[in-house]
Amino acid sequence: MRPHTTNKQLLLYPMDRVAMKENRVWFTRSSAIKFISNVSLILFVLLINVTVFQILTKDSVTVSVDAVVYYRVSNPTVSVANVENAHHATRLLAQTTLRNILGTKNMSEILTERETISNAMQAVLDGATDRWGIKVERVEIKDVRLPIQLQRAMAAEAEAAREARAKVLAAEGEQRAARALKEAAEIISQSPAALQLRYLQTLNSISAEKNSTIIFPLPIDLIDSFMSHK
Repeated sequence: MRPHTTNKQLLLYPMDRVAMKENRVWFTRSSAIKFISNVSLILFVLLINVTVFQILTKDSVTVSVDAVVYYRVSNPTVSVANVENAHHATRLLAQTTLRNILGTKNMSEILTERETISNAMQAVLDGATDRWGIKVERVEIKDVRLPIQLQRAMAAEAEAAREARAKVLAAEGEQRAARALKEAAEIISQSPAALQLRYLQTLNSISAEKNSTIIFPLPIDLIDSFMSHK
């Protein structure tokens, strides 16, 4: 028996005639049963576009996810001897792994923890495909699609939350403005001349706008004095 290597050629043998030693295929010349030419192993990095529809998350939300798996053939001999079609098997395993991992996550975790999910999926795939001679180098989550009804519900929820925050901010602003007016009134009440100056400042502001009608406010004390004479 002796080792045999071919360039862009593949020899198929019965399983009882093939032996593995030091990661090389050994065979006898008389055991060859079929010859196929122009067949080669692809050793550069390949990618799989994994699309899984209708995944039920942990919180019972249906989503569709697109992912990409980057892998390469690390051991050509094992990838041919241990599995019928290493590339097809890797694709099916990627789909199953993606569905299983996303089934343990809530919808919010899927939307916010894509990197964590990608790393977990890569670790599972790399460990499972090692005996197939496949090395999974990277996994990326491309897109997460939600149902239209759920998108509308989330948009309405977000809009309601924004409106609630806006009302709270407006109420806090009015509270601070009322507190400032109270402090200003206390300061002005300590000096009658300050009130008169504020009155003149208001008239100056009104006249600067070129209004045809000017309303003169009358102090309540002046009206009380007229009422007392009567």
